[in-house]
Amino acid sequence: LGNYGATLDVARGALHRQDDDRGLEVLLRELEAGQVSALFVAGCNPVADLPQGAQLAEAIRAVPLAVSLADRVDETAEVCQYVCPDHHALETWGDAEVMSGALSLFQPAIRPLGNTRSMLESLWTWAGQPRTDREAVQAYWRQAVYPRQSQAHDFHAFWDRSVHDGVAAVSPEMAPVKPFNRAGIGAVGSPITARDGAFSLVLYAKVGLPDGRHAHNPWLQELPDPISKATWDNYACVSPMGAQTLGLEPGDVVRMETADGRVLSLPALIQPGQHDGVVAVALGYGRRGTERVAHVGPRWIEARPTVGADGRIGKNAAHLLVFAEGALRYDQAVVRMIKTGERRDLARSQEYHSHVAPEHLTPPSGGVRPMVQETTLLAFVADPGAGAPPTHPIEGELWPEDHPYKGHHWGMAIDLNACTGCSACVVACQAENNVPVVGKDEVRRNREMHWIRIDRYHSESDEGVETAYQPMLCQQCDHAPCETVCPVLATVHSKEGLNEQVYNRCIGTRYCANNCPYKARRFNWFDYPREDRLQNMVLNPDVTVRSRGVMEKCTFCVQRIQAARIAARAEGMAIADGDIQPACQQTCPAQAIVFGDMNDPESHVSQWMNQPRAYRVLEELNVRPSVAYLRRVRNRPELKGGESRG
Repeated sequence: LGNYGATLDVARGALHRQDDDRGLEVLLRELEAGQVSALFVAGCNPVADLPQGAQLAEAIRAVPLAVSLADRVDETAEVCQYVCPDHHALETWGDAEVMSGALSLFQPAIRPLGNTRSMLESLWTWAGQPRTDREAVQAYWRQAVYPRQSQAHDFHAFWDRSVHDGVAAVSPEMAPVKPFNRAGIGAVGSPITARDGAFSLVLYAKVGLPDGRHAHNPWLQELPDPISKATWDNYACVSPMGAQTLGLEPGDVVRMETADGRVLSLPALIQPGQHDGVVAVALGYGRRGTERVAHVGPRWIEARPTVGADGRIGKNAAHLLVFAEGALRYDQAVVRMIKTGERRDLARSQEYHSHVAPEHLTPPSGGVRPMVQETTLLAFVADPGAGAPPTHPIEGELWPEDHPYKGHHWGMAIDLNACTGCSACVVACQAENNVPVVGKDEVRRNREMHWIRIDRYHSESDEGVETAYQPMLCQQCDHAPCETVCPVLATVHSKEGLNEQVYNRCIGTRYCANNCPYKARRFNWFDYPREDRLQNMVLNPDVTVRSRGVMEKCTFCVQRIQAARIAARAEGMAIADGDIQPACQQTCPAQAIVFGDMNDPESHVSQWMNQPRAYRVLEELNVRPSVAYLRRVRNRPELKGGESRG
């Protein structure tokens, strides 16, 4: 495609994922043959991550010296003679070169919380040359990094500047660029057609749990998958046609069998847009350590466990991986699918999948509800406001305009073209605002507590199924429908446009949730356990830990607004645009979220809101939301009649 030197920067190659499966395969053969006298395992869990984990565990047990540097007793550490836990990344010195020529330094942010020691310090101590991790990193930089730069003439000056900046630019190490191998196109086998229950198995890594090393973290387990919206489990994804072939309904347990006798049973999830001959299963589940979340949810008479019958979350599918042609392949197995007759309900945070309205609820804009508005590139070029549904002017107001916003008026804008649905904002909000984890059973009851959710909609097109994402949170409405129905005035409006919640007044009537058209309010049904002193250290001291019986929701991170106001007052300056970043905006990797003062015409949020692409969800209700969305522009052929899809 002519992308070398343009889209692809080969001068500064990415250095992550520099693994060698052939070397790994050689090591496994040596372990099986008893040819390894000492084994040190760091940063991985091969017993759980590789096929034939049980045989590998026995081989590691037979090694004369096997040392694990894991931070907890995982499947591999369990079969090693010694476990010498490494520091957490926030407790140690280290470096990285993700891109050739760009090196980063990290240094301790906190003192070690446990009885741990840096891996660098341990290795140097065992080698008979004790030194701290800082000394080890500094010695390496003196020897290998300092010669690759030409600006500093003194190592200590170069080191101090690098520590101060956290990053250093040096000469990249050029790697030879191989010509593109056109013969390789089409070499990968295509999925087989579902026939007699035979499917191509694709094993993949979930966004929240890439390789399962953080499977013990309930925040990540409760994070809805961007596509399936399922939590607390892995499952067998099949297409609607594949499910029809097998007679499957969502939650039906299927048994997957390979020709050589490997077996895995999981509940089925029907996924639109998937190949009819493929079954997809997520890795990283069934891990040791997930037993700790067995009672993470509320303990009441009708509570059901979060973990499975074996005490763990999900099933480990790593034994279905295949070594082929010197590489670990995730898509080479063929399985036979058998419906077992059992059921295991999945906990999904979103049960609706389309924004096409039922026939008896056709909106004025046609059969498509305009929550997620879209247009095509050709239509956008011709008219930047293309894709907007027909609007109905609002005449008159129910309330007089007697509460003007003379100071700040906080608002948010979200670019649907940039949002990838990754859900990083969901976890960021949870960490910032002490949002509790409710467990699988409560998610199954639609009682999740996330203050921001990522709505996901599927739509059919000539090219297949298209997916649209929309972050949805409290819209901080100026005419807030929740405020008019609260009998105790627990939800009120601030002079800066924030819809505030007074927890001491709330008596839990949930009238406000019933009256919210965005369904963005959460009722705290239970007191969630805070019994682990170490885990309680993640709580943000600037945010109240709510008790049961109160309604809660997004606050635009009001604690950060207050902190910026205090800092500006102390310096005798006004709050500048960009001084306040809510947790969702700060964390978004696509920079799809902008927050600021709508009364400032020069602010980023005002500029976004004044774009022709900007619209507000359900603005025809005249609730005056303070959150605007930028319409999504798809690069596809014009729809029939030139219209755009909402």
